[in-house]
Amino acid sequence: SERMIEQGWTCAYPRVANVGGWPTYAALTALYMLSVEFGVYWMHRLLHDIKPAYKLLHHTHHVYNKEHTLSPFAGLAFNPWDGILQAVPYVWTLFYVPCHALSHEVALFMTAFWTTNIHDCLVIDAFPIMGSGFHTIHHTTYKHNYGHYTVLFDWLFGTLRYPDYKQYAKELKAAKAQ
Repeated sequence: SERMIEQGWTCAYPRVANVGGWPTYAALTALYMLSVEFGVYWMHRLLHDIKPAYKLLHHTHHVYNKEHTLSPFAGLAFNPWDGILQAVPYVWTLFYVPCHALSHEVALFMTAFWTTNIHDCLVIDAFPIMGSGFHTIHHTTYKHNYGHYTVLFDWLFGTLRYPDYKQYAKELKAAKAQ
């Protein structure tokens, strides 16, 4: 994406002043992230719904699928083509939503931290954020909670499943008692 930005093929811009200041920058960044969220939701969902794609590209990631035993390393265990496909929305959005070039690069970089976070089994109720409670359900049902940073599109498209936070609290309390 860096080459496309340098060549001027995208709507990326180098300075916040290019879009009229910080309020516009904030609004455009929110729109950019909303579009990325939509794209990642559908890319991830299609990697599950198209069976050959799942088998060839996404299955490796789901080797770590036992409930309550996800590992932060599972977030980084994937076929390289799977990672590229799920990064595509970050790039294609640059063609129709103005985005600060550095903000785009930081968003791509932060994805590595985020994928580690949603696989760490540290369950915190932070709705509508896609935390590990929501993502653990994804790893056990394979047909729910495809979202990236939020559960917005799972909610809109009927694939949202809520974690049982009371059950997680009981299990944590029992584990501490041992």
